[in-house]
Amino acid sequence: MGRFGTADSPLSRRWSQIEILLTFVAVMWILEGIDLILPGRLDQWGIRPRSLSGLIGIFLAPFLHGGFDHLLANTVPVLVLGWLVMLRGTRDFLLVTLGVTLISGLGVWIVGGRQTVHIGASGVIFGYFGFLVLRAWYERSIASFAIALLVVIFYGGLIAGVLPSDPDVSWEAHLFGVAGGAVMARSLPHGNARRRSLD
Repeated sequence: MGRFGTADSPLSRRWSQIEILLTFVAVMWILEGIDLILPGRLDQWGIRPRSLSGLIGIFLAPFLHGGFDHLLANTVPVLVLGWLVMLRGTRDFLLVTLGVTLISGLGVWIVGGRQTVHIGASGVIFGYFGFLVLRAWYERSIASFAIALLVVIFYGGLIAGVLPSDPDVSWEAHLFGVAGGAVMARSLPHGNARRRSLD
């Protein structure tokens, strides 16, 4: 069989990565479709601050949205920023996604307002943003700086979202999402550190 069809070819790996990212987004859309049929039933599974039952929302909230407008607004940045993270490899994408989900979700659970329910993928989006920008600082490669520059140019406006403004917007998820991205950017091994260790 030719290179195109080999399981470990670059094209095959890229397609597998695309499938992972599209599956992530597809689950979001499927659940919002179910929530349309059962209005609001799924949204109750979001993050409920300082509630033991609300802890499960840390993992479910990124897949739940307050309507298709909310979902559509999150879909494009998840695909764009998620793909830029995915370019680093499937392992990094999965680790970053899990890390920012946990840190953002726990931050919301600890400091979120009483009697609130937090849903949406914005914590993950802000996490990807923080990771891609701060990764350039730690890695200091031309490629990482180029990606960080593009991210700042097209998504730099996200920074304003870490401040409380709209009571219906979870600034806590945004703030802790960026924090999660920063932690993951610092934690994952980077090329310069590996090269220095071999000298």
